[in-house]
Amino acid sequence: MRIAPALLALLLAFVAGVPQARTLEQIRASGGRILLATEGKFPPFNVFRGAQLTGFEVELGNLVVARMGLQAEWKATEFNSLLPGLAQDRWDIAVASHSITPERERIVSFAAPHYCSGNVIVAADHSIRSGADLAGKVVAVQKGTTYQQQVERIPGVRAIHTFPQDVAARSALLTGKADAWVTDRFSALELVRRMPNSSLHIGDYLVVDRLAAAVAHDNLALRDAWNQALGQVLADGSYAALSRRYFGEDVRCR
Repeated sequence: MRIAPALLALLLAFVAGVPQARTLEQIRASGGRILLATEGKFPPFNVFRGAQLTGFEVELGNLVVARMGLQAEWKATEFNSLLPGLAQDRWDIAVASHSITPERERIVSFAAPHYCSGNVIVAADHSIRSGADLAGKVVAVQKGTTYQQQVERIPGVRAIHTFPQDVAARSALLTGKADAWVTDRFSALELVRRMPNSSLHIGDYLVVDRLAAAVAHDNLALRDAWNQALGQVLADGSYAALSRRYFGEDVRCR
């Protein structure tokens, strides 16, 4: 899912002249607690249920960290602060449905993708299905995301309303303040399942994404350890079981 080019200069500024991120050896030497950051406002991937942070990515992160022989500690923060926070050494890894893009790869190092999805159009008007159908329409998206980037490339869109959280963009559609909402396919599926009597429908993909955890740009040993542990989770059946519990299907990249 989800970085607008306007943020790139700011993120690059954070990279220069900041402390180096904790290495895997330093994490182990300091008691084995690894700090993972996520947004906590992107159901069903990372979301609060009451006071508990949960979701597919949170549960998957816990599985991967356990295979690494470490203990997971989670922090929820605003989406746009997650990648800059890696450069500032505020957390060790970000797990928040970041799409792998060339712009982001200039700032952070991505792990292997832990699921594949895409940006889809959600609308009540069934004539709105493709990008071309957004001409003359008001579209709601989360600010600083690849969703916003994709909609900005579509000619003729009447207005793009951006929101700090994806759930707020969703609310704009539900309250009639937007004609369409562009979001991750699985977030869209969850909403449609929760509102079976609504007229909401899911239209076409705007783009297909590979989503992955991220570490500070040069923290390659930590990335490699995460990848090795993720590979074990993918191979031993635990990923498939978790994925089917959340989505009814295995969402790994093929």
